Amino acid sequence: MLESLDITHLTFAAIQCFMGVLANGIIVVVNSTDLIKQRKMLPFDLLLCCLATCRICLQLVMFHLNLAILSLIEFPPPFWYFVTFMFIYKLELWLATWLSVFYCTKISTIAHPLFFWLKLRISKLVPWLILGTVLYALLTSVLHSNYAWILSQKTWSRIVFQNATTQTKDVPALQFAFLVIELSLPLVIFLISALLLIFSLGRHTQQMISTAAGARPPSASVHISALRSFLSFLVLYVSQYMMATLILSQIFKRRNFIFMFCMLVVGLYPSVHSIILILGNPKLKQNAKKFLLHSKCCQ
Repeated sequence: MLESLDITHLTFAAIQCFMGVLANGIIVVVNSTDLIKQRKMLPFDLLLCCLATCRICLQLVMFHLNLAILSLIEFPPPFWYFVTFMFIYKLELWLATWLSVFYCTKISTIAHPLFFWLKLRISKLVPWLILGTVLYALLTSVLHSNYAWILSQKTWSRIVFQNATTQTKDVPALQFAFLVIELSLPLVIFLISALLLIFSLGRHTQQMISTAAGARPPSASVHISALRSFLSFLVLYVSQYMMATLILSQIFKRRNFIFMFCMLVVGLYPSVHSIILILGNPKLKQNAKKFLLHSKCCQ
């Protein structure tokens, strides 16, 4: 029988999954509609559409794992299911990282030849980045699936079963190092691009405010809004990384409040950030309002 903590966790996980699927579904539908009408899709819209599709899958997989942790379905999930989860998780991390790189190259004003070259070519590189990311995530998920499966069994058995005595093999140090590098590389690239963008936006906004006489210029407000939006992206991205690290560190001996909180934070990032993307994009925001109004009229 479920305890009050489990019921609360399940409720929040269900709301989280619903909001994530709804927000990312709107992004996919809007961009797919434009593709059907115009028979083409801008590189930024393509990246957003792929990221939103990946996040829908991630939200569903995360909700399934929450059900497994609460012992509402079979535990542990089958081997192929975990490989699928690793593929989707890595793919989402890399696509979000490329989104950060895209923002950085298009918005930042950094005077460097390499940066200027990337600014001119990033739009043409987006389809190749997406294709390369899919192949990379698929290849690494398959090659390291056995060792990732061992690590997951050790982690989840400690969490679900209080007095777990399951004997599993240890992950070789070299393979464990590869797993750490695979998951850390997109974080490093994301942090570099995010910090460069935040520094550039902050410096440019400060210059605009200091040179303007009287009231703050409207363009400065736009830059401040973009800065806040990207800061939220940075906080959410890093937070889910930290929570996922805590979960995989095997410090949790059983289900408790801290573990449940970490699981919710990991699932919060792909839903909340997608909502922020919709609110910050006029086209997506307008279509989201139309969808909500149409839903109310149909009730």
